Amino acid sequence: MDKFSLDTRTGLPEALRVLVQEYPRTGWQTHRNFNGLVQFWMERHMMFRQLVTILTEDVQALSDRRMDHGRYAPRLSRFAGTLLNELHGHHGIEDHHYFPRLVRIDRRAEQGFALLDRDHHAMDGHLHAMAEAANAVLKGGEPGPFAERLDAFARMLNRHLDDEEDIVVPVILASGFQG
Repeated sequence: MDKFSLDTRTGLPEALRVLVQEYPRTGWQTHRNFNGLVQFWMERHMMFRQLVTILTEDVQALSDRRMDHGRYAPRLSRFAGTLLNELHGHHGIEDHHYFPRLVRIDRRAEQGFALLDRDHHAMDGHLHAMAEAANAVLKGGEPGPFAERLDAFARMLNRHLDDEEDIVVPVILASGFQG
């Protein structure tokens, strides 16, 4: 297995951390180029994290019988559908619009953008499996398999979002790129 696979890596390889070392997270929000695209990007990532938190809390409440299926099902449908659709659209825009343009701005990040593109493809199968598990719960199935898929997906998504931020944000901050 690829040691930089989204399924196994615990962070960006040191060679891909060159830009985040120049522009550490602690200075992002005060940087003159943070507003605009970077702020929007970070808000989208926060939304994905919040949706996963809601889905995790809800499936736990269903499992613990603190929420009945009648209340749970529409929430699962709404929040899982939003997560899956928004992530799919977000990744498409990144892969086809932003990443090709950003890599031309700073070639040092080229391998990082290739890694992020591989992440997007790897996540597709996990998104599909999570949707199938959610649909099974909506049809009255046990929530355990969905909870397990969601937990595994949450770990991968957080790893990907953190790594993506560490690659993308420094390029935008350094260049002032606005999209």
